[in-house]
Amino acid sequence: MKETDTQTKKKKGKVWRVIKIILLVIVAINVVSFGINQIFFSHETEIIEPYGEMVEVDGRKMHIYSMGDGEDTIVLLPGMGVALPSADFAPLMRKLSEKYTVVCVEYFGVGFSDGTDTPRTNENYTREIRAALKKAGFQPPYVLMPHSASGVYSEYYATKYPEEVAGIVMLDTTSTAQEDPEVPGYVFALSKIQQEIGLQRLTNPLSMRFDKITEENGYTESEVHDYAAFMNHVYNDTLCNQTYAFSESVREVMGTDFPEEVPVLKLAASEVLKYLNEDYQTKHIERLGNNAELKIMNGQHFIHHDCPEEMCKEVDRFIEKINAKDSLR
Repeated sequence: MKETDTQTKKKKGKVWRVIKIILLVIVAINVVSFGINQIFFSHETEIIEPYGEMVEVDGRKMHIYSMGDGEDTIVLLPGMGVALPSADFAPLMRKLSEKYTVVCVEYFGVGFSDGTDTPRTNENYTREIRAALKKAGFQPPYVLMPHSASGVYSEYYATKYPEEVAGIVMLDTTSTAQEDPEVPGYVFALSKIQQEIGLQRLTNPLSMRFDKITEENGYTESEVHDYAAFMNHVYNDTLCNQTYAFSESVREVMGTDFPEEVPVLKLAASEVLKYLNEDYQTKHIERLGNNAELKIMNGQHFIHHDCPEEMCKEVDRFIEKINAKDSLR
């Protein structure tokens, strides 16, 4: 016997009432979560003391963290979206500081540094890096050691000021031999919403990075804690502006000629290569010239988490090679 129109309408009405209740519950949970997150956790990073020195650049504070007192100065530059570079790089810095002066620059918008509304261009990043290092008392030439996106800014720096760059050690950096895809605006809009309601706090521990940020891997208890805290607040306007401007930064560097006199060692992650075009890295090395070499390291994109000992050996070899050439001049 067929259902009457009245019975059908009643069933549909019940379904819609259930859907509305579910939606209201979801909204209520998000509102409560937002309130809890804002009341109890919005200032959690403000009570953490900076590891290094806060220097003034363009009227804002930038964090510079250093170790060691060797003759060669290595400048570590973080990848995009790394919430607390000074903690992220810390075990690597401790190993390198046994021989070198090692400096970590935290860009505006990350770590202990202030945010900024200055456009996130290659020119501004380079100017800010140079100014911060000078204010902190470090003098060129530097061995730049960029991770990921910072490879683009390092190439621009070397192209504009080759006399200030003794060499570049690239840690699985973005290639400037091909264009980088545009990032849709909604990606970070959604991420910021997740962060504000506290969802980010629940999903962050699932990130592959947290598998490596442990005391067993050379991090201190405070570095593990601080890294986790800053990860809950990583999405801000400065970082979003950097992301939106990044494809243009890549295109700008692609249009320049990299200085042949600046030696480059690119350390590429084996696991990342599985998902890239075969010539992604080789074309990049070709662009950088005859003074550039490529080494494949076993690990993920954050290779300084996976193989710091092997990396340090490669860095030693590279810097010895630079210094040997300089002594012959």
